[in-house]
Amino acid sequence: MAVTVRISVCLAGMALVACQAPPSDPASDSGAGVAAAFDGSGGRWVDLSYAYSDETIYWPTDTLGFELQELAYGDTDGGYFYSAYRFDTAEHGGTHLDAPIHFSREGQAADEIPIERLIGPAVVLDVSDRATPDYLVNVADLEAFEREHGPIPGDAILLIRTGWGDRWPNRGEYLGTQAVGPEAVPDLHFPGLHADAARWLVEDRSVAAVGIDTPSIDYGQSTDFASHIVLYGANIPGSRVGAGGRSGSSRSSPAELRSRGLASTFGETS
Repeated sequence: MAVTVRISVCLAGMALVACQAPPSDPASDSGAGVAAAFDGSGGRWVDLSYAYSDETIYWPTDTLGFELQELAYGDTDGGYFYSAYRFDTAEHGGTHLDAPIHFSREGQAADEIPIERLIGPAVVLDVSDRATPDYLVNVADLEAFEREHGPIPGDAILLIRTGWGDRWPNRGEYLGTQAVGPEAVPDLHFPGLHADAARWLVEDRSVAAVGIDTPSIDYGQSTDFASHIVLYGANIPGSRVGAGGRSGSSRSSPAELRSRGLASTFGETS
């Protein structure tokens, strides 16, 4: 038996589902290039999301994980096939959105984030060649990127690649600990964004959103969550994205839910 359960908000550019344009395509930044991204002629679609299952990694304080309940599956008395499921999940697991209200009392909830912040050109900052379990992506990394590639465009979506997505779904390697519960938090070890770099993105650039392939925008040993506070205080949403490499779509098992979008899916709403 197989069933596919999906959330179907497809937002190009915020990296759950992204369109990778050919590097040589001069129209990729034009209106024609945007249209080509949606009709498939301008590049290939890459799925950066994780399937939801009993392997999904959540923030350690969540002890329930992902729960999927079968309500119906099979032929009915009326002669037609019918399938229905319900699922239960915490906000902070798998591929998900951090709405600014997560760390800002006056910040936007998921349904208040302007859609243009979640669709747009993406800039990939790759630090995977130097990222260690406690690495902090810093201003020097961003400045080095700009020296090579030019300034980060206004309203671009910054995606940070540390290489940590390759560790999924190994909980110990991805989080730095196998432990669950509040006592596990001090043992977290994974890269994140330095608070100074977050301030640089807010004050010196105008990025629309920030995504990273680790469990958190802040690094694992953070106790003040300063980068969360800086970014979300400026209503810049964040996301946790996958390693990528999957094209198109695939059927999920009964124990999986594949997330296909951001915004009104698994972000904070209250």
